[in-house]
Amino acid sequence: MTGRIGRACRLAAVLLTVLGCQTGAVRASATTPPGVVTWAASADRLGDGVADRSYRLVVHTSAAGSGLRIRLSNAFGDRPLTLDSVYAGIQDEGAALRRGSNRRLTFGGARTVTVPAGAVLWSDPLPGGLPAATNLVVSLHSPDAAGPATGHGMAMQTSYVTQGDHTGEESAAHWTGTTGSWFYLDAVSVRPSGAATGAVAALGDSITDGWQSTTDLDRRWPDYLARRLHSAGGPLRGVANEGISGNQVLTDGAGQSALHRLDRDVLSQPGVRTVFLFEGVNDIKAHTGVTARDLIAGYREIADRAHAAGKRVAVATVGPFKGWPEWDPAAEAVRQQVNEFVRTSGEFDAVTDFDRVLRSPYDSERLLPFLDGGDHLHPNDKGMRAMADAVDLDSLDCG
Repeated sequence: MTGRIGRACRLAAVLLTVLGCQTGAVRASATTPPGVVTWAASADRLGDGVADRSYRLVVHTSAAGSGLRIRLSNAFGDRPLTLDSVYAGIQDEGAALRRGSNRRLTFGGARTVTVPAGAVLWSDPLPGGLPAATNLVVSLHSPDAAGPATGHGMAMQTSYVTQGDHTGEESAAHWTGTTGSWFYLDAVSVRPSGAATGAVAALGDSITDGWQSTTDLDRRWPDYLARRLHSAGGPLRGVANEGISGNQVLTDGAGQSALHRLDRDVLSQPGVRTVFLFEGVNDIKAHTGVTARDLIAGYREIADRAHAAGKRVAVATVGPFKGWPEWDPAAEAVRQQVNEFVRTSGEFDAVTDFDRVLRSPYDSERLLPFLDGGDHLHPNDKGMRAMADAVDLDSLDCG
């Protein structure tokens, strides 16, 4: 560990300890609260908002703790978003909640909150504990939503919708509609029992987002990583999945680029100690003229900004994708150059060689068929687990 990186890690640890010791009520605010992110999903545009609609959003926690808070996002809205009823409970089955678990969230002590256009806001803490690996359900209602809605399109998780305000109900009776997206919710945090507990934020594209993993079973590679961290019992317990399908490092398109969304999606999340960067295949296969030098410059900027924020930076090599329609020898040459830099530059705090884990021994430019989700780019459940198993957990933490 270099002196600069070591000092950044020590400073982050001190700040986390200080934040973990703060007490007292915190009002609804865009300011990052004390605690650790236990779930997150990157925000993007999701069509137009619908007035008098309720959403029952199912999310899976990583770190355990008390004082649950949620972060509401109107990052892509062009007008204020009003939510007049927001609840959090524990899933029983489908849209039904465990009896007695559904409780109202407040914002600055009020039941109604208005999120300005382009902004995010945290709720007040909810008393009581929240276990790790729990299906948390956030139910919210907007009386007058309109204009561009903010959310996460490819959730790989079934959530529920209905007209009218049924957020306070634990029954599934009125929740007859389903959605594969999360609306207006982009993070959940808790106060863990250990003051030094931290989180990893995975910054990526559709592979990190979980495409080709099994819906509703939490088999994205960051989910498997969260299970490993929980079993290891170390200081890193939270995992924030900040993947967006189709996302690129350098160019906006399927979501804002990794460079443009780094602050909101990653660096602003509470308790994040390590940024895990696994992205670049969409820049390469888009054939827009992006060179290895361009992509490496993007990696360096992300690392520099994360280090300046006191974070550790892990990076992974770009996986093989021969057989995908946009593959060609020119794109493969860029991938190989980028991966050589990642493996040998020494500019990151940790490197995981996902390329080596996923590639076929008979054709190193292709995914191993056993791990291929079927499109020759995205790993299946077994591939997702193999990726998470390849991460050296000790390398993720400053200590």
